[in-house]
Amino acid sequence: MANLIVRNIDDKIVDALKAQAGKHGRSAEAEHRQILESALLRPRKKSFTEALQNIPDVGTDADFERIDNDSDRDVFN
Repeated sequence: MANLIVRNIDDKIVDALKAQAGKHGRSAEAEHRQILESALLRPRKKSFTEALQNIPDVGTDADFERIDNDSDRDVFN
């Protein structure tokens, strides 16, 4: 495995990393590895817009038009 050295990190970032590591019960180094793995190796979730854009074109709006039947109303009244 490789080693990674990150220089000139603001003290506030280091403090936040240590605090987050403590909450997760691991060292700052282990937390740093987890953050890098999550950011770089896990697939990114699609946004709502991207999900909508991936819906296939299966017809026109008229194909899905709601039809009200009077007989349906009697069943629920």
